[in-house]
Amino acid sequence: MTETTPSAAARLRRYQAPVWDEPLIMEMSGAGRRGNVPPEPIEALDPAAALPAGLLRAVAPALPEVAEPDVLRHYLHLSQETMGMVGISLFGTCTMKYNPRLNEQLAARDGLAEIHPDQDDSTIQGLLEAVHRFDLMLRGLSGMDRFVFQPGGGAAAAFTHAAVTRAYFADRGELGTRREIITTAQAHPCNPATASAAGFDIITLPVEADGYPSLDALKAVVSERTAALMMNNPDDMGIYNPHVKEWVRTVHEVGGLCFYDHANFNGVMGRLRAAELGFDACMFMLHKTFGVPKGGGGPAVGAYGCTAELAPYLPGPLVEETPDGFVRRENERGVGRVREYLGNVNQVVKAYSWLLAMGGDGIKEAADLSVLANNYMEKRLLGLRGVTKSVPEATQHRLEMTRFSLEEYTAETGLTAADVQNRMTDHGIDAFWMSHEPWIVPEPFTPEAGETWSLEDIDYWIDVMAHVLEEGRADPELVRTSPHHQVVGQIDGSSLDDPDRWATTWRAHLRKQGRA
Repeated sequence: MTETTPSAAARLRRYQAPVWDEPLIMEMSGAGRRGNVPPEPIEALDPAAALPAGLLRAVAPALPEVAEPDVLRHYLHLSQETMGMVGISLFGTCTMKYNPRLNEQLAARDGLAEIHPDQDDSTIQGLLEAVHRFDLMLRGLSGMDRFVFQPGGGAAAAFTHAAVTRAYFADRGELGTRREIITTAQAHPCNPATASAAGFDIITLPVEADGYPSLDALKAVVSERTAALMMNNPDDMGIYNPHVKEWVRTVHEVGGLCFYDHANFNGVMGRLRAAELGFDACMFMLHKTFGVPKGGGGPAVGAYGCTAELAPYLPGPLVEETPDGFVRRENERGVGRVREYLGNVNQVVKAYSWLLAMGGDGIKEAADLSVLANNYMEKRLLGLRGVTKSVPEATQHRLEMTRFSLEEYTAETGLTAADVQNRMTDHGIDAFWMSHEPWIVPEPFTPEAGETWSLEDIDYWIDVMAHVLEEGRADPELVRTSPHHQVVGQIDGSSLDDPDRWATTWRAHLRKQGRA
């Protein structure tokens, strides 16, 4: 299969995003309009007497007064104008997969959604049991001895490991010496960033011709100063380092710890266990690998697991099973909170439901399908003129996404990966993921099919890219000035980092607009 064929081009569907001149919900307010009128209290209640004085408002909140149909129509319009995560979304390095509606309904049940985290343990036994049982499941998948679900994402889990590493060596009187954490150039940026935030010095190993740093490069930097190794495998180019056991052994020989960033776990689910490779700790992203929403549908959870040796330093509270039921207990030597209470526990329930539905054989099959789909994509995409892949010398099959490059196409046409990305959205395709920083691959794009998308979806995505590449050769301005079928055209990105323009709250927006 090479370029898109005339018949394939003919299959491209016409797409035009709806455009609404939609005001902000705060601007739709009309005095006296209501969506829901709560009943009068059965007994007279004086809030001022029932609440502490410090909690009483001096003035009523400036909420919009809007009728229910207006609210429904407003948010329907906004959803129709959404440019992301509604089309075919092969969003690489994040394994965007289908989020079953059943899991959403389970997490939204009154018995769960209305729980207050300060309730007595005796009143939330079902929730604590679900957390405990999911902990056991992840132990089975990883070989670790204990998991916590407090970290609010992968970066938070990486920071948790850096904090646990710091506490572990402080307890042994070695923190003054063990000041270095080793990562690799294709590791997730959160690994060096969080290690630095925890006070460690960072050593980053470069990628070599086979797609990963050499063992000799690792041996040249390990020493009594090494606190830990933090690595992804497969990395964000989908390449698996086959020498990972020797890497772990090399770091252990000098007394360092090894952390396995499982952000790219999808292609190896059920096929390997971190403990059997020798790692001391690992993390999973429940918001991607385990079917929990992400990309605005979150919140996230970075499940962090470790061996019994590191467990005393885990953040609390921990959930344990006792003869009298499930309890939360503090971890006396733990690193303290990395998030409040048990974290985003409703997401844990969704992941628990997903894993129960998949079963052991199911996740293995999903991993196999994702690897198959990824390598199918690679074969077709490399048949397009102007498309190359990262580390072309690496001949092994990619286990996750493959990082491709449009460097040759840019040299030929002057069009960038961002231009092609914009134009693909004109065909109802979600904007693709380019790369993590630093960009060690020029003009990158990193599609990942996972196990969610059908062969027809994958073929359509590639047909659209092939069509856009040819459009760019015939009419570069058409691609350079895209999108043309979206709610907005190209934006001026120069203001995105201008603190005088952006606002994180409605009040700040009004103030910057001179309206408050």
